[in-house]
Amino acid sequence: MSILFTNIAELRTIDAEDTVLRDAALVVEGERIAWIGRASEAPAADTLVDVGGRAVLPGWVDSHSHLVFAGDRSAEFEARMAGQKYAAGGIRVTTDATHAVGDYDLTRLLLGRRAEAAAGGTTSLETKTGYGLDVEEEARHARLASTIADTVTFLGAHVVPAGTDADEYTRLVTGPMLDAVRPYVEWIDVFCETGAFNAEQSRAVLEAGKAAGLGLRVHGNQLGEGPGTQLAVELGAASVDHVNHLSAADVRALADSWSSFSLTDPSSPRGTVATCLPACDLSTREPLAPARELLDAGVVVAIASNCNPGSSFTSSVTYCVTTAVLQMKLTVAEALRAATHSGAIALGIEQETGSLEVGKYADLHILNAPSAVHIAYRPGMPLTHQTWKRGQLVHGAR
Repeated sequence: MSILFTNIAELRTIDAEDTVLRDAALVVEGERIAWIGRASEAPAADTLVDVGGRAVLPGWVDSHSHLVFAGDRSAEFEARMAGQKYAAGGIRVTTDATHAVGDYDLTRLLLGRRAEAAAGGTTSLETKTGYGLDVEEEARHARLASTIADTVTFLGAHVVPAGTDADEYTRLVTGPMLDAVRPYVEWIDVFCETGAFNAEQSRAVLEAGKAAGLGLRVHGNQLGEGPGTQLAVELGAASVDHVNHLSAADVRALADSWSSFSLTDPSSPRGTVATCLPACDLSTREPLAPARELLDAGVVVAIASNCNPGSSFTSSVTYCVTTAVLQMKLTVAEALRAATHSGAIALGIEQETGSLEVGKYADLHILNAPSAVHIAYRPGMPLTHQTWKRGQLVHGAR
């Protein structure tokens, strides 16, 4: 069945040219976009959707989240707002709470969080393990996540469990734990940070994942300068996430990784995406990631929610985009690209989604506004009118 979306006040394709069409229309056939152009020139279709003078853009691609958890850490948040410094140790609190929840209730929580993300315009969603921290629990979390998320990342190397030797735990992560989660995951990640995993341990985790056929991701440079970014670039990781504290050498390394990339050439080599997580930065009171400096240096920058119970309990990519414009000095167009096409690059799915182009999935975010500028112009307002994933309405009324 084909669907004609018409009476679109503004259609932002987020393609290589950043095309913005006025008085536009779009035709979907099955899961994919079949035609884009002026409403007056639109072909006939089986079904008509009158957008009502609203704006249409690609659905958000949330390339960094931690949705597999139970429990509440609002007391930790309150203490942090009173001046306590953020540290990774709170992860263990969530680990204990999550262990105590059965498959049914954990799946119910996952489904609720996925629905919340869709209600905010997210159509593609990555999520991670990391609140299991033993072989059986990590495998369980990976299995449940694989039924809900679009892609799953193994983050057994999230933090070293209390009372465990770090090197011994690293061997567990790179051996039995990796084997147990492998059927359910596409990526491996490591928290390369003081208080978590050092450079040598992080390298071991990433190299083991690469040998197992997984793509690489890194949590790096969140709490201070460190080896995470350089290690990510050296090993060809798809992304390094957080990047709050970067040296000049880190920025150069990231920029150099993109020196041969071209938006108009799908075969050009990909570098390491710098993924900024502004909701987390605000919640932990860390300096906002230097997105402006990274973009100016030629780095591909993504924006994601980092939805998790300790440091960023939100799946609102819209909020993150608003923050990027109002506080990180990105233009509206730059922030939109970071949360769509660049997020898709970070997940290796940019040939299928992240922009509105003929042949790609019909992943649409329809705003209750005449222009995407309203996302930053009207901060905090619930502007998602409808969310369509692969040509199916997943949020909003027909």
